[in-house]
Amino acid sequence: GKKLSDDEAEKKGDGFVDKSTGAKVEARAHKMSKSRGNVINPDNIIAQYGADSLRLYEMFMGPLEQVKPWSTKGVEGVNRFLNRAWRLLINEDSGELSSKINEDEPTKDQLKALHEAIKKVTEDIESLRFNTAISSLMIFTNEANQWKTIPKSIAQDFVILLSPFAPHICEELWKMLGNNDSIAYAEWPEFVEEYLKEDSILYPIQINGKVRSEINISSQKAGDKEYVLEQAKQDEKIKEYLKDSDIIKEIFVPQRIINLVVKPS
Repeated sequence: GKKLSDDEAEKKGDGFVDKSTGAKVEARAHKMSKSRGNVINPDNIIAQYGADSLRLYEMFMGPLEQVKPWSTKGVEGVNRFLNRAWRLLINEDSGELSSKINEDEPTKDQLKALHEAIKKVTEDIESLRFNTAISSLMIFTNEANQWKTIPKSIAQDFVILLSPFAPHICEELWKMLGNNDSIAYAEWPEFVEEYLKEDSILYPIQINGKVRSEINISSQKAGDKEYVLEQAKQDEKIKEYLKDSDIIKEIFVPQRIINLVVKPS
């Protein structure tokens, strides 16, 4: 039968069809070999997308121990991510450091996003789960793109986290952030669990099993049953439900939910 290229076939439902005829085609994955003519020359990929994109894609394909089918479109995907990471810190028009980068102290939300990435990337590298480490860096990049400003300290730690996967682009970014030594000598960011803690806990308040309101309680007080129940009873919406009722039972699940079982007075 005729062999179709990736561009000549498209996925439809559970299978693939010939784009020109709509006929179903059989999809098979073979090991790369010269006899099959399906070898991808890494030099061509590097010439088109850069060495960092090839390196990043090979680690992003999936767990190292599994056999994975090659997809040039996958290389395009990680290449787009690297471009987003570049534009996060560099002004595309001028080629200089973005004006969003400043010397401000990071906000709590920024520290939380960074330290979630530090924790995940550090653990995943140690366990050779490179694909999920890269995913967490993609999540961070998407979040950081929403920020109006990016503290330089956050930018530097992000570049260090990305550097094992994309060393060439990160060496460039490292220099543009004002560092003289190679990024290879930079200290790995240390995870601080404190930054992941929420300032407050949201408690839904149920009356006879139905959520009627919710309250925010500071993390320090969130485990104090008497305090939390008292705050719940003082909530304006809940007061209405308690007006002509007696509380039969108070159910308190720490940091999860409050349920007041009531009956008419």
